[in-house]
Amino acid sequence: MCGRFSLTSSGEVLAEFFELADAPDVVPRYNIAPTQPAPVVRIPPHGSRRRFDLLFWGLVPSWAQDPGSGARMINARAETIADKPSFRAAFERRRCLVVADGFYEWQAVPGMKGKQPYYIRMSDGGPLGFAGLWEHWAGADGSELDSCTIITTEPNKLLRPLHNRMPVILRRRDFETWLDPKVSPGAGLRELLVPYSAEEMTAYPVGRAVGNPANDTPECVKPRSA
Repeated sequence: MCGRFSLTSSGEVLAEFFELADAPDVVPRYNIAPTQPAPVVRIPPHGSRRRFDLLFWGLVPSWAQDPGSGARMINARAETIADKPSFRAAFERRRCLVVADGFYEWQAVPGMKGKQPYYIRMSDGGPLGFAGLWEHWAGADGSELDSCTIITTEPNKLLRPLHNRMPVILRRRDFETWLDPKVSPGAGLRELLVPYSAEEMTAYPVGRAVGNPANDTPECVKPRSA
């Protein structure tokens, strides 16, 4: 599961990393939580260029009666997205990159009340792109909502002691293939949904403030004091 992540990279850094035409206007976020706006890169309908957007985190299928179902669909398992009705159509035509530079997982520690949160990021501290899906929902009252979910897979050896799932992190060379709506799932997309190399990542314990979504400050990513 991936239930919290951060994005503190500058717009200029993100424009270069994700090959965007313009640098997005980003506000540093240290504790992005489900149902909040999540930063994504996608190719919009009838478009051909990558665009940076903020989407509701929690995928709402187009056929849902109301958007409340999105809170339960913040993640999609890589092993079943091609078969699950909630994700199948998005996997075929509406794929995105959820933009981050780190994420959190919680580890159960013997003798400790509650779980110990860890912050996980790339060793070089740079941005990363989670494999994601997005959907457009339109209500009978005329309301509309674009939403997203993060695809998860089995953990690598760094994450295995912390959790039994991890977000799929795509390599830059695979961004174009993943985002192109003309590429079908049968064209090798499922082969991209694998654990990222543990040797290129790092993890460290942080304070429990991150457990409260209201806490969105640099303290969330600060290493825990001994």
